[in-house]
Amino acid sequence: MAWYFSLIPRLKRMFATRKEAQLLRWHKEGRNKTGDGKLRHPADAAQWGNIDAHFPWFEEDCRNIRFAMSTDGVNPFGNQSSTHSTWPVMLSMLNLPPWLCKKRKYLMLSILVSGPKQPSDCIDVYLRPLVDDLQTLWKPGVKDVWDEFERKDFTLHAMLFTTINDNPAHRNLSGQSKRKGEACPHCLDETCSLWLRKSKKFVFFGAPSFPP
Repeated sequence: MAWYFSLIPRLKRMFATRKEAQLLRWHKEGRNKTGDGKLRHPADAAQWGNIDAHFPWFEEDCRNIRFAMSTDGVNPFGNQSSTHSTWPVMLSMLNLPPWLCKKRKYLMLSILVSGPKQPSDCIDVYLRPLVDDLQTLWKPGVKDVWDEFERKDFTLHAMLFTTINDNPAHRNLSGQSKRKGEACPHCLDETCSLWLRKSKKFVFFGAPSFPP
């Protein structure tokens, strides 16, 4: 069983509040830009600058949202021997100041997958509504969103900037499978692995093929 909580209406409600609309501009207008090489916010990272360079139209409007998505299996009943697994998919907005990004008020629960077993490699089926919303927010964007801070409408765009997961969840989200011997997110199908028939498991050996 799964529930999807639509993303776009919640973003519209945030921009309809003056305080929230102003906070979503913080990464560009309120951030310390001393250029001393210290990483105080994701906007100080090279990845942020690379995206700005590749998509200048996205960088032009500081109201465009950059999301970080995280998900993992939890047992809400606190019983480690239980077979029940619940997977919440959370979105945090990196436009906000770092002391607010992970506050409960600004974390968005987008999908909740609940069932006796984890979704595993089939999690992409449950992610489909979220992917559709993110594709709409990327292009063409959501038109006529009211910005209470500037007191005018604008076209809102958003992107998935990064994901935050442990290795098993990362493999599920990226479509990899440990059961196929593709455990390394860098090596993919070139992962050095060997299937042990008697123990019925993969072993991974050799140095990684990417530089440290």
